[in-house]
Amino acid sequence: MKFLLITLLFCATLFGDKILKIATYNVENLFDLQKSGHEYSEYVPNSASEWNQKNYKIKLKNIARVIKDIDADIIALQEVESLQALLDLRFALKQSGLYYEYYSIADKKETTVKVALLSKIPFVYSKEIGVTPTHEYRNILETKYKMDGKELYVFINHWKSKSGPESRRVFSAKALMRRVSEIGFDKNIILLGDFNSDYEEYIKFKRKRKHNDTDGITGINHILGSINQKERAADTKYAKNSFYNLWYDTDEENRYTYIYKDKKETLDSILVSQSLLNAKDIAYVHGSITNFNKEYLFNKKKMHRWEVSRAKVPKHKGKGYSDHLAIVAKFRVN
Repeated sequence: MKFLLITLLFCATLFGDKILKIATYNVENLFDLQKSGHEYSEYVPNSASEWNQKNYKIKLKNIARVIKDIDADIIALQEVESLQALLDLRFALKQSGLYYEYYSIADKKETTVKVALLSKIPFVYSKEIGVTPTHEYRNILETKYKMDGKELYVFINHWKSKSGPESRRVFSAKALMRRVSEIGFDKNIILLGDFNSDYEEYIKFKRKRKHNDTDGITGINHILGSINQKERAADTKYAKNSFYNLWYDTDEENRYTYIYKDKKETLDSILVSQSLLNAKDIAYVHGSITNFNKEYLFNKKKMHRWEVSRAKVPKHKGKGYSDHLAIVAKFRVN
C-alpha cells in the first residue's frame, strides 16, 4: 500500500495536481486565561489549580508542536474554549514557523468548548449549524472552499460524549444531514471531528445498554449512512445519500484515536461524500488516511494527555498533549 501511495503522489506532482492534506484533532480543553464563568473548575484562570500563564503557554506550545508536525493545509479542532484561545494557538504556531492565515470558530453559543478551524487556504464562508437552541449541544462549523473553480464543503463536529445515550448523538447527526441535503449529496463534502462514536458504533454499542435508547439506530452509521461498508473504498457499494468512513481504507490495527482502560477506540473520524471517491475534480487519495501516532504522544501504552493531578484540588502539572490522536487524510485537486 505504501508503494501505491508514493506512486500516486509522484504522479500527482508530475502532472500538476495539488495534494491537499486535511486533519482533525481534539486538543483536549484548550482554555484561555479570561474568566467567562463557563470554565471547568480546574480551568478557572489563576486559581488554586494553577491554570496560569506558565501552564497555558506550555499547553499552547505542546499542541502547536503536534499541529506543526502534522502540517495540514486545513485542520479541524475540537475543545477550543474561545476565539482568544484559537488566536493564541495560531500565534504559537506562527512562532514555531507554521502560519495559518485563515481561521474560524463556532462561538455563537456559550458552550464550554467549541469547534474551530485553521487553514492555509482562503474559504468562501464559514458559518455555524445549530443542533438545538439550548447550550447542551455544540454547534457544527460549516466551511466552504473554492479551489480552481471546484467546491469543497468541510463540516467540523464534536458530538455529545458517551456519558449520555445514543439519542443525543442522533440529534447532531440529523442536524448535520439536514444541512447536507440542502447543499446536495452529490457535492464534495467532508464530515470530520470528534463524533464520540466508533466507526462501527451500531455493533459495539449493543453491548452498552445505557447507550442504546434508539432501538439500535446510531448517528454515525444509520443517519450518516456509513453502515455495512467494506474495507477499501473501491470495494464498497453505496446506499443513496451515504458517506464513506475513511477508517475502512486503512489497516484495522491503525484505526484508533483514543485509549480507554487500555482499549483502543475511534472516537474521531473523517467521512467523505461519494463524489470524493470518484477521482474527478477533487478526490481522496486512497490509502492516505492515518492516525498521527508519533512516539512523543504516548506515555508507555497510554496517551500522553495533558496532566492534571487527582488531588482534592486538581493541579496542572505543565506536561502532556491531548487524550486524542489526530487523523490525517490526503486529497488530490485536479
